Amino acid sequence: MRIILSAGQSSDMTAVPELLAGVPNPATVIADKGYDSNAVLDLIRASGAVPSIPSTSQRKVRRSVDTAIYRQRNQAERFFCRIKQFRRVATRFDKLARNFLAAVMLASTRLWLRNYESAL
Repeated sequence: MRIILSAGQSSDMTAVPELLAGVPNPATVIADKGYDSNAVLDLIRASGAVPSIPSTSQRKVRRSVDTAIYRQRNQAERFFCRIKQFRRVATRFDKLARNFLAAVMLASTRLWLRNYESAL
């Protein structure tokens, strides 16, 4: 999983090239309907991955999505719910983006360590 911080007023789709650039040889890219655009789909295919993104209701030709693979997106959604339990992240006390990103990374590390310890 990669975490980057984008501007609050920009679309999430503007971060897709930067997110894909850091992943070596992705097999499948799983995203929600918000990432359903021809530019994003072409970028994913150009990286050698298979997009697993459901079609929006405005598409005339709908793509089929493997439900078993798409269900794995739930792990990312649960991560965002857990990370919002950290007050500093949920309320965004930090004025600087780098400080906020550092708080997100610390919270992410803490969650990862908690899961890692429970797996032992």
